[in-house]
Amino acid sequence: MMTSSKRIYVLDTNVLMHDPTALFRFEEHDVYLPMMVLEELDNGKKGMSEVARNVRQVSRFINELIEVNGPDKVSEGLQLKRPGELDLGVAESTGRLRFQTESTDGNGRFGTVLPDNKILAAVMALHKSDPGTPAILVSKDINLRIKASIVGIPAEDYENDRALDDFNLLYTGSTQLPEDFWEKHNDSLKSWNERGGTFYEIKATEEETWRPNQYLYLPGEESVELRVLKREQDKVTLRMAEDYRASQHAVWGITARNREQNFALNALMDPDIDLVTILGTAGTGKTLLALAAGLAQTMDQQRYREIIMTRVTVNVGEDIGFLPGTEEEKMTPWMGALTDNLEVLTHNQEGGSWGRAATNDLLASRIKIRSLNFMRGRTFLSRWVIIDEAQNLTPKQMKTLLTRAGPGTKMICIGNVEQIDTPYLTETTSGLTYAVDRFKDWPHSAHITLRRGERSRLADYASEML
Repeated sequence: MMTSSKRIYVLDTNVLMHDPTALFRFEEHDVYLPMMVLEELDNGKKGMSEVARNVRQVSRFINELIEVNGPDKVSEGLQLKRPGELDLGVAESTGRLRFQTESTDGNGRFGTVLPDNKILAAVMALHKSDPGTPAILVSKDINLRIKASIVGIPAEDYENDRALDDFNLLYTGSTQLPEDFWEKHNDSLKSWNERGGTFYEIKATEEETWRPNQYLYLPGEESVELRVLKREQDKVTLRMAEDYRASQHAVWGITARNREQNFALNALMDPDIDLVTILGTAGTGKTLLALAAGLAQTMDQQRYREIIMTRVTVNVGEDIGFLPGTEEEKMTPWMGALTDNLEVLTHNQEGGSWGRAATNDLLASRIKIRSLNFMRGRTFLSRWVIIDEAQNLTPKQMKTLLTRAGPGTKMICIGNVEQIDTPYLTETTSGLTYAVDRFKDWPHSAHITLRRGERSRLADYASEML
């Protein structure tokens, strides 16, 4: 542990590329930028990618700080006063932004050719010039942190944007009730029927810290599945969950195969819920349930005008180069999940192969595939929006997407945090984890974590053993 209360955090380029507001997140500590970091920011500013936008935002922040403090204050450090509208939800930063003002030639312990080595040399020079204040390198690059450890420089990962400390603490959306649940609440229990549903009101105890739209279940012979409708102080209103396992309650021909899938369909079919997040490993039915519920409410109930499906285009293997055609045609190779699930949904249609082909054409006209690259500035009205592979989104991208929702639009974010393909994103910093954690107390959102794979015995065994 550091004995000094004040520290200097040396930021690597990738930290600022990942989160432009990182400059203001170190509270009373100083932030130090080596000249090599500024050089790398300059090289990364061109283009329309998220990284290039972040780099340009960092440059704007630094320029504003110089204007507010005055150019003559650069050598002694700029007061890290946040720009007017920037509210990070963290303590006000009171430290200074310092720059490397003298060149370093290295000290012979490692080369000076690579940018990483120049950053390390700058940190070592800082150690010598200001020995009383500990200097810590903050980088998302594991190799640079290893190099720093080798030469005796303390190094940390940038974790200010973590939604939570441990992924296992993430809200799951469903909770098992104790066996004596009804006996415990017998005195305060009220029940009534309304609009075809069964409702209960109970007086919650201190340990029953339920959230809006959380699902509760009592397994065994007296099995019951409930949804938390609202909570006012210690009074909780519960509603009996619909049973979508029965064929008469099938959603576009799809029935729930397990308890979590039933909870997911309850959330997807409820018009009062505007955001549904579904986590689950491969084969748990995330995309199929989202599509079936979307088709049922778009084609049959006509609650939504059309289905919009989008996902992050991150390659798992080698890049296959430029793709021909329109935006929709370019996105088609990434949308294998959509075509596979549509095949399942149209398989039971009557009319043979001709009937299925006609159904496919009809559905294709109501399902639009859109690229994330063109989402900025759009507003979706009365649309059913499915964000597939949402674990690959950064929190900032997730915000950009969710703020596209206009009146009557429902957003469904689905993903598997064990399959993150975006560099520098982890289970705890993924935009999907961020959305689940931030929306868990909002009465118009619901989350469910799917546990059981329903794809095949081979897929279940592979996801468990490999």
